[in-house]
Amino acid sequence: MAESGSAAKLKLGIIEDEKPVRLTVELPAAVHRDLVAYGQALAQETSQSAPEPVKLIAPILARFMATDRAFMRVRKRLAASSGSS
Repeated sequence: MAESGSAAKLKLGIIEDEKPVRLTVELPAAVHRDLVAYGQALAQETSQSAPEPVKLIAPILARFMATDRAFMRVRKRLAASSGSS
């Protein structure tokens, strides 16, 4: 946990606006509340307006997958096996 008086650095930065792929998901209300709070914290950190919660989902998932070492190993193994066919 961050010490009082020091600001913790969020894992996300500015949200890029890319061409989206439409996906419909249902989230628990608690997750939605956390996304709203994360957007507010991100707005304070980046001096931009708070992004809509839906705009946070893809970058958060991408960041999660990019930092999941086990997933990266599996992904590399799958890419290597599909390339050798």
